[in-house]
Amino acid sequence: MKLATLNDGTRDGQLAVVARDLKTAHLADGIAPTLQAALDDWAFIAPQLDALYQLLNQGRGQRSFDFDAANCMAPLPRACQWVAGAAYPNHVELACKAANIAAPESLRSEPPMRQGGGDFRGPHEAIALAYEQWGIDFEAGLAAITDDVAMGATPDQAHLHVKLLALVNDVTLRNLVADELAAGGGLLQAKPGASCAPVVLTPDELGDAWKGGKVHLPLRVHWNGKLVGQPHAGVDMLFNFPQLLARLCRTRPVRAGSVVGAGVVSNKDARRGYCCIAEKRYLEVLADGVASTPFMLFGDTVKVEMLGEDGKSLFGAIEQTLKQAEARKGG
Repeated sequence: MKLATLNDGTRDGQLAVVARDLKTAHLADGIAPTLQAALDDWAFIAPQLDALYQLLNQGRGQRSFDFDAANCMAPLPRACQWVAGAAYPNHVELACKAANIAAPESLRSEPPMRQGGGDFRGPHEAIALAYEQWGIDFEAGLAAITDDVAMGATPDQAHLHVKLLALVNDVTLRNLVADELAAGGGLLQAKPGASCAPVVLTPDELGDAWKGGKVHLPLRVHWNGKLVGQPHAGVDMLFNFPQLLARLCRTRPVRAGSVVGAGVVSNKDARRGYCCIAEKRYLEVLADGVASTPFMLFGDTVKVEMLGEDGKSLFGAIEQTLKQAEARKGG
């Protein structure tokens, strides 16, 4: 099943069911007004949405219309929780090697996790930031969306609560990271918000590509129209989504509508390219002693997409332009 949130002028938008080929959609107004409402009562609502999904795929949706990703908000514009994990240790290990420091000993025993804000940009919404000097970087990855999960759930139990999967671009301001970490807190200013692809899907939509709590497909990133990376999301993912979710709910229950990211997709095989500019720069430092690839500049574009085994887009694409926002006093 595939779902999207259409921009109807409200904060949370209108839930719609989207056909498997992403060509048509149907409002879910008779079932649930928003995706959050559906997740709040998933066991009851999901079968009704799925029935509409089947009709839509058969061309029998009575009020179906052409699907246009440009009319979409993020599927959960105001998620109750956004937590980003680091399921791909290769990314952190490269950063540590480039800085000539030891990687944390716990990196491969427990995934680091970071609490973020719950407001998500839409798939075509511009990335508006004040200064290029902040070191603006894209970070392409995947995330799981949950229903309610009890505190202390095991990975096996948590697996049952991965209801939807999303494609995200979690923007990072690289030149602000060191100062924030040195201050002893987590990242705040350096993480100005993430964006989501127009469509979320239930794991069964992936078929054999959903295995072991991981998505076994490449993730494609284009920067200014050039393909710069297609790392495989299932390769080198040390911690799967159920493990990330179990880690999160160790000391607290997790509410329906929580979004749990796996972090930037990163492979040891550098020939697959990169899902964030920082990784390219780490490799340059290791090879040449200096990073030569610049971070994003105003006017740059980024496109993030995942294709199925049939070559068709699964989530639709994140397609964004970096633009300059007015700098405010004190910024």
